[in-house]
Amino acid sequence: MFGMSHETFLLLDAVVTVIGLIVLITKFKFHPFIALTIAAAFLGLTSGMPTGTIIKAFQDGFGGVLGFVGIILALGTMLGKMMAESGGADQIAQTLIRAFGKDKVQWAMMFAAFLVGIPLFFEIGFVLLIPLVFIVARRTGVSIIKIGIPLLAGLSAVHGLVPPHPGPLLAIGIFGADIGKTILYGLIVALPTAIIAGPIFGTFIAKHIPGHPNQELVDQLARETNAAELPSFSITLITVLSPVFLMLLKTFADVALPDGNLFRVWMDMIGHPISALLLALLLSLYTFGYKQGIGSSQMLKWLDASLAPTAAIILIIGAGGGFKQMLVTSGVGDVIGHMAVSAQISPILLAWLVAAVIRIATGSATVATITGAGIVVPVVGMMPGVNRELLVLATGAGSLILSHVNDAGFWLVKQYFNMTVAETFKTWTAMETILSVVALIFILLLSLVI
Repeated sequence: MFGMSHETFLLLDAVVTVIGLIVLITKFKFHPFIALTIAAAFLGLTSGMPTGTIIKAFQDGFGGVLGFVGIILALGTMLGKMMAESGGADQIAQTLIRAFGKDKVQWAMMFAAFLVGIPLFFEIGFVLLIPLVFIVARRTGVSIIKIGIPLLAGLSAVHGLVPPHPGPLLAIGIFGADIGKTILYGLIVALPTAIIAGPIFGTFIAKHIPGHPNQELVDQLARETNAAELPSFSITLITVLSPVFLMLLKTFADVALPDGNLFRVWMDMIGHPISALLLALLLSLYTFGYKQGIGSSQMLKWLDASLAPTAAIILIIGAGGGFKQMLVTSGVGDVIGHMAVSAQISPILLAWLVAAVIRIATGSATVATITGAGIVVPVVGMMPGVNRELLVLATGAGSLILSHVNDAGFWLVKQYFNMTVAETFKTWTAMETILSVVALIFILLLSLVI
């Protein structure tokens, strides 16, 4: 077509489609769900797919993703809401602050965010913990940037690298990775990455940009909490980390025990992400609810309220799954896969690069993860021995890079920390970029030993 080979045309078609997707989101301010749906239809039509096949491919991709991720998001969001409303997150943060002391309070904030962030979306974790930043800054006199950057790093690291967050979960489904191994590798990579981008970088940048919190926000959000009313630290930790423990136990059983072993059979069910999160949610109804004297009607209101904000995220993820399937069905993915094999580009580096470019262009980590994984997945079948779990992590790491003015998170941080645009670039944007690059380095190092 147009004097080009079919493979060249498909590749050009994919490039034009992705550029169009980026333009729709950034310039014309289309909702990502609508933009992804339009992009999928455009790619299907221009690549020569029959119209019936186009609709079916999009439906299959949409449903295939949400059949797993949609349930996980709902359960994880409800668990996070129970922890937030009961004061469990507050308890984790206060306990760590007491343990670390004033001189190392930035480390306490990073670890608190890291733990609290495991079952929570970044935005929910941010809104939940930002009052603690104001309270700690007021109590200790420590710079708000020195305290805040480690908190942001802890939340962002687990958001991009550790299931059950939507990005890693989606990439796990696309690449066919093992969720238990991904959690284990994700934690191995995320913790040192958060330390470097959080307390270490935060201490450095705070010397140049100490920050001055918005007094109105401090007066509104920095409320003192009665520690006697909070769930205990041990109970909170057990509840929050129970799904992670069950999923890791399933992975251990799969590795250590033979097929048909009774314990392995049961752990395959109990340790499945859906079962693990459901059990954790049921546990939270007692530990964060009844044990705290909270009635059933109040808990029902919390759970209902928690699901509303996830609707847009679920639609974006579903449309992204449909777009991914269009890349595969049209043959574009195979062309990109053959090119990567011929050029001998590391699949891990390719996954990171593709996700990073889309993240910078669109400002959406979710869109970057969906599109990046969809483009890279054909490489998995062409390069035997590629570690699928590390591909998930590389895609997630790329999706974190260079948050700037097209990312809602950029403005969220700017307003809460009362910074100028330039100061936000020097703090938040730099921190996100450090997270992305350092995580990639640790992923590449990990690929040498597993």
